[in-house]
Amino acid sequence: MENTTRISPYRKISARIIPLMMLLYLMAFLDRVNIGFASLTMNQDLGFTPYIYGWGAGIFFIGYFFFEVPSNLILEKVGARLWIARIMLTWGLISSAMAFVSGTWSFLTLRFLLGVAEAGFLPGMLLYLTYWFPARHRAKFISLFMAAVPLASAIGSPISGLLVGMDDLMGLRGWQWLFILEGLPSCVLGIVVLFALPDGPGKAKWLSAQERAVVEADLAQDRLAASHRSHHAMWPALMDRRVLMLCAVYFGIVIGLYGIGFWLPQITKAMGYSNAMVGVIVAIPYAASAAAMLAWGRHSDRRGERAGHVAAAAALSIVGFLGSIAFDTPWVALCCLGLASVGIYASLGPFWAMPPVFLQGAAAAGGIALINSVGNLGGFAGPYLMGWIKESTGSFSPGMIALACCLGGAALLVLSLKRETLAPEASKAAASTGEAVEPKNDASIPGIK
Repeated sequence: MENTTRISPYRKISARIIPLMMLLYLMAFLDRVNIGFASLTMNQDLGFTPYIYGWGAGIFFIGYFFFEVPSNLILEKVGARLWIARIMLTWGLISSAMAFVSGTWSFLTLRFLLGVAEAGFLPGMLLYLTYWFPARHRAKFISLFMAAVPLASAIGSPISGLLVGMDDLMGLRGWQWLFILEGLPSCVLGIVVLFALPDGPGKAKWLSAQERAVVEADLAQDRLAASHRSHHAMWPALMDRRVLMLCAVYFGIVIGLYGIGFWLPQITKAMGYSNAMVGVIVAIPYAASAAAMLAWGRHSDRRGERAGHVAAAAALSIVGFLGSIAFDTPWVALCCLGLASVGIYASLGPFWAMPPVFLQGAAAAGGIALINSVGNLGGFAGPYLMGWIKESTGSFSPGMIALACCLGGAALLVLSLKRETLAPEASKAAASTGEAVEPKNDASIPGIK
């Protein structure tokens, strides 16, 4: 058991930075996915087919992919406070500018630029958390921070449903007001970040000298424990087999996340509900997902286990996707989609606790960004795949099967990490000292199991 002195700094840190980080991520995700609600009237106004809408929803992630790693490396050099403020200001302005889309090309261009602007935010925040919390607490706080994603949909869905109905106010359509009123708060928060988000414990005036010492000692102990099995240089880390496997795992998870996220409002609307009711109904599974994220992240920390928790959550999603096409009753199908959402979001905390186990410093900045950028190409593939299947077959059901298959592949890949041998660096270090190499708690990647 840890004594109160060693626990209290993390409670204080959590109370100080996590709520703001959650709010920032809530706005980031809301500005990224509010196009799902805008599509309820925007597609008809601008003549977008499901194929064009799928392209626009997904092209965000192409811009995101190309600028993710450079953005995170800049954050590592200039500090989180300054760079996160820049990211928020630019994405807020571009998101608001979506209100003035007039056709296919302006739609695709602005969605691409939105991805460029937001690139680096999530991996930057994940890297930022490693500056404050040691590995033993990380899944819990990552889950708490990332609970902002389903909360963005739970809170934003009813609001977005109402905003879409604000037609002809000052000559603008409801979907235009949605982009303006949900984009501008990000610009304001970008300024708040400059004053409220310290670059690290050493610059947090609200921590006492003793509390800073406790945090620094815990983080130093983590670095020492990881010294024989971690990458510190960026380029070797980017080629590490574990990093590449995690890219593929996250790709499968994100296909499911956005494949359903961008289309759920339209799926619900097709069941005969009004725009306002769609907002309320869609909020329910996301609220449940936020609670599941917190509970599953805590459970992962208590068990000291990551890969199995990711795989189990993915399996729950598979059950949900397949159940949604097995039942004809609308409310039962929606409950199944809610189950799929719960599984996808619950997997995120344990998943993102895995890379820092074997990545440190510049390697962590580059490796986490690479995993996120490659994985987020699933954000292009998922909506595009669903749009193409819907336009080709006239049904969402084959798309649900495709999403279930992607989650299945992710589950199998992450479980295969449990069978990986100890990192070569650890074996070499042990050989040089004459020590035996024994796995700790698992027979694979230390801390990932």
